[in-house]
Amino acid sequence: MGALGAGAALLVGAPAASAVDVRAWMAAHGDGTPLQRLTIPGTHDSGARFGGPWSECQNTTIAQQLDSGIRFLDIRCRVTGGSFAIHHGASYQNMMFGDVLTACRDFLAAHPTETVLMRVKQEYSEESDAAFRAVFDDYLDRRGWRPLFRIADRLPLLGEARGRVVLLADNAGLPGLRWADPAVFAVQDDWNALPDAKYPKIETHFRAAYQQPGKLYVNFVSTAAYLPPRWNADRLNPRVHSWLDGTEASGKTGLGIVPMDYPNTRSGLVEALLRHN
Repeated sequence: MGALGAGAALLVGAPAASAVDVRAWMAAHGDGTPLQRLTIPGTHDSGARFGGPWSECQNTTIAQQLDSGIRFLDIRCRVTGGSFAIHHGASYQNMMFGDVLTACRDFLAAHPTETVLMRVKQEYSEESDAAFRAVFDDYLDRRGWRPLFRIADRLPLLGEARGRVVLLADNAGLPGLRWADPAVFAVQDDWNALPDAKYPKIETHFRAAYQQPGKLYVNFVSTAAYLPPRWNADRLNPRVHSWLDGTEASGKTGLGIVPMDYPNTRSGLVEALLRHN
């Protein structure tokens, strides 16, 4: 691995006390690694930076998230004018699907050891599954994005996914792997629980991930219960960080995808997740 660039975040405390550039942390894992065996930091409603405190879930761009070690994106698309506008509910996020794909393409071109897992979901529109698929296909073919994607009905090995976006299809019209298919995924996403009720569910799902490996665990730290996402994140993210660095979690790997709101506001949280690889 070459010298780290100026300002590169470091992960210290991984095996052999090696220093890992969070922009290329997947380089430490062999091509034969199943994605289910990794701990993958993610963001919930990854594009939601606008619309006021009830709509905003992040305060960093997609590019900044990827640079910080995030490898799962939760992308919500409204069909409008033959394109996908990124929304959180009614709030347009001043970004189109092409902007998300450009950020992913540029990041993966610079860091070809990495992959990005992307949930794509219809948001704030009620177009048919066929209409949603038609717009997606237009991005793939007429707009030239097909080479960026890894689309298949099974989870790839890391080597098969490097340099590509793995589509997790949260719309019945989309091709590829079905988001939350219980044969493949184990998802905890109680988005309507207050922090004190939500946190035990997060811990329980972490335990299941290392005690019953095999599926791709997805453990949402985020919640929107009765209070703005930032308020809830400020209460949940520190508790998750403490658990990750605590005695029970020591040495545990394969915790799955962990989507968060505002992960960057808790210094070291993403790095704490990466230590569980």
